[in-house]
Amino acid sequence: QVQLVESGGGLVQAGGSLRLSCAASGVTLSMYTMGWFRQAPGKEREFVAAISWSGGTYYADSVKGRFTISRDNAKNTLYLQMNSLEPEDTAVYYCAAERGIPSYYIGLDYKYGYWGQGTQVTVSS
Repeated sequence: QVQLVESGGGLVQAGGSLRLSCAASGVTLSMYTMGWFRQAPGKEREFVAAISWSGGTYYADSVKGRFTISRDNAKNTLYLQMNSLEPEDTAVYYCAAERGIPSYYIGLDYKYGYWGQGTQVTVSS
């Protein structure tokens, strides 16, 4: 049974940093494409970042240069380091997993079959 559990969200001032974690069980992260998505109130869920099974990383333009996705295969944990946070980054952040997503689909949420419950990130101005 696949389980993804996010943690690390919270309230932070603009310009601050947070690191999100996604602990996985029932999957071997190194064999999966892992993604971070977010959903703000009243908005659709959007792609944030992803890391392929081979280690390639992909970012939404809105977070490029501020966020870094990584994984620790030994801990079977996915991370999202978020720096220079802005109020517009406020959202519920979800991690997702799937095998074999081609790079040109990597930002599409419906390509991912496994999802965590989400963690709230609130950035105050």
